[in-house]
Amino acid sequence: MAHKLIHEGFLMKTIILIGANGKMGQAAMTGLGKHRVITASRSGEGVDYKVDITDKEAIHALYQQVGHFDAVVNTVGVCEYAPFESMTSAQWDTTIQSKLLGQINLVNIGLQYIGDGGSFTLISGILNVKPVPFAIADATISGAIDTFVKCVAHELPRGIRINVVNPTVLEEAWHVYGDMMPGFQPVPSALVGKAFERAVDGFISGEVLFVDA
Repeated sequence: MAHKLIHEGFLMKTIILIGANGKMGQAAMTGLGKHRVITASRSGEGVDYKVDITDKEAIHALYQQVGHFDAVVNTVGVCEYAPFESMTSAQWDTTIQSKLLGQINLVNIGLQYIGDGGSFTLISGILNVKPVPFAIADATISGAIDTFVKCVAHELPRGIRINVVNPTVLEEAWHVYGDMMPGFQPVPSALVGKAFERAVDGFISGEVLFVDA
């Protein structure tokens, strides 16, 4: 197809990477560098486009501005952390609107714009299988995203695929999260990048790609 380029024996894709400036976005980039990567973030600083995944109109605007694309990779999802007994409705809502509904809307709206045979790659996190204190909202929503991906893969049209990367903490972010995750072994960004690469460049769909030590 005219919008794709042959580069060193493989098909170059146009990929929208959301959260490109964050640690997880940078990790994803290590596996996507051979493609044309269009970057986006909530702040819009240092990237190609600004997008808030909790805003449906902003998602529409991003896809319309980019034009044709072959894949969407999301690495963001705001989560609130607190003990379960003191979690407020507002804290739950923040996590649900961003990490759950925000990602679902990226897919639901994206179906109107993505090319045939395209793919979506979402983000969850290891805390739904290895829980830690104060992370009940993150753990719950990560589990929901994993389930969403496994189930919705059967309903996507036009050969479109969907997968989710479920990583443990990054080595590069250990100084931020290490204290709340005693006994966890962090992994290098490049290893997580391989999971994103497999999701985008492979033929799998409906898979949860765990990256854990």
